[in-house]
Amino acid sequence: MVFRTRRFPAAVAACAMALVTAACSGPTVAKPAGPAGDPVPGGTARVVMMNEPRSLDPAAMSNVWAFNAVLGNALYGELMVNDVETGEIGYKMAESFTTKDGGATFELKLRDGLTFTDGDPLDAQAVKYNWDRIRNPATGSSSIREAAMITSTEVVDARTLKIGLRMPVPGYGQAVLAGAMNWIASPKALAKGQREFNARPIGAGPFTLKSWSRQDKIELVKNPKYWDSPKPYLDRIELRATPDSMQRLSSLISGGVDVAVDTSWKTIDKARKAGFPTQVVPLSGGQSLTMNTRKPPFNDLRARQAVAAALDLDSMNLSQYNGKGEVPTRLFSKTSPFYEDIVLTRSDKRAAQRLFDQLAAEGKPVSFTFTSQVSPESKAVAESIQAQLSAYKNVKVKIRSIVSAETASIYAKRDFEMLISSALIVDPEPQLWSVLHGRSSANLSGINDPQLNAALDQGRKSTSPEERKAAYKVVQERLVALIPVIYYTRAAPAVETATNVHGTRQYGFGSLMPEELWIQR
Repeated sequence: MVFRTRRFPAAVAACAMALVTAACSGPTVAKPAGPAGDPVPGGTARVVMMNEPRSLDPAAMSNVWAFNAVLGNALYGELMVNDVETGEIGYKMAESFTTKDGGATFELKLRDGLTFTDGDPLDAQAVKYNWDRIRNPATGSSSIREAAMITSTEVVDARTLKIGLRMPVPGYGQAVLAGAMNWIASPKALAKGQREFNARPIGAGPFTLKSWSRQDKIELVKNPKYWDSPKPYLDRIELRATPDSMQRLSSLISGGVDVAVDTSWKTIDKARKAGFPTQVVPLSGGQSLTMNTRKPPFNDLRARQAVAAALDLDSMNLSQYNGKGEVPTRLFSKTSPFYEDIVLTRSDKRAAQRLFDQLAAEGKPVSFTFTSQVSPESKAVAESIQAQLSAYKNVKVKIRSIVSAETASIYAKRDFEMLISSALIVDPEPQLWSVLHGRSSANLSGINDPQLNAALDQGRKSTSPEERKAAYKVVQERLVALIPVIYYTRAAPAVETATNVHGTRQYGFGSLMPEELWIQR
């Protein structure tokens, strides 16, 4: 039996049995920000994103809205996309992604006639090259946690690639589309080395690179050979980057840009009040204060319990986002079929001080460093934590500021005590297993609990909605008991546009699809 695409999360089967696989009808990704109408070809969109990439190599890029998603989609297109409300998978350059054995193996079937912009075929061998490269630790890809699930890749024919997984993962399509595996670059171009590839990246996306002026502007032009004609509608895209959300919004308000990627509930609210079309992808999970349980002070459960009880997350929301953010008191949103009325943390000042005092009496006063990126939002969160905990005795917090380029090394070496991380969830797979399982290389907190691991394994491999719901209930219960992370806000994968920009579509973790954009003139 071939399992086919369903609506994720796992509540309703849309096409057949419930797995990530061959297309039924295409999904409805996030709805347009502006009024409906026939797309108008031509024009240039000026887009401001959060970070400039360190390389145009897709393995080095992050398919997350706040980082390189719009650029990666522009240069390389998408194999698959999903509906950001239901998780239902639909297909772009891939024609299908099927499993006949409950997710132990999959076959990827490509559309016929795909070519890179240099005329070479985008075939199964090219996908194998890219996926093998991402799952090689020496490549240093941020998507290795998804690619590392693969144990074998086999070219069946020019359009078909077969893969084997370390364990059955029926929802593996979600892992593919959410990361750099969704982007395929020319193997021949990649083999020439990073410097030459950055000057002339070869993909099969809707746009090609015209120029890249570091710390200034990336200019893209329409790919006339794009497979999904008449898309893209735009002739050009100009990309700039700034980590400051207020600067991005100010550029939109002043008319300096047409599209702004946003990460802050505060500026999202300001954009809406100023009359700009705004789109936010609804996700469960969220951004968290992740504690390293491998070393002091957070290898002691009481230290984690004390910090969780000491913090007033509603106060943080008020100070950071003018109260416009959503504090994730439960892991899943109420619209999710995995929702349980299980409160993750509760503020209790007396209990917090009692635990801080108890640890100090044992010669283990809670003292830690908060590792924060230099962005204004991250800095503000770190300072809020520091200020709140300063009201207690026997706890000290220092702040260590880092630039984005240092993040990968810090993650790899686990060189932190507390930092901001995230688990962005449509379906629990692949994110929860990746960030919480004891065997996962992406488990930053280092938590390794047998009950939690077993529940995550069950949720990953099961095809029964009832079994999955029961498994993820245990996951939520163990999160409350163990507190490896403190979720402080739902993520805000947002795009704001000028009123004459239409066709705003996002998939995955807010990944903007530039081929859909058009400008009314």
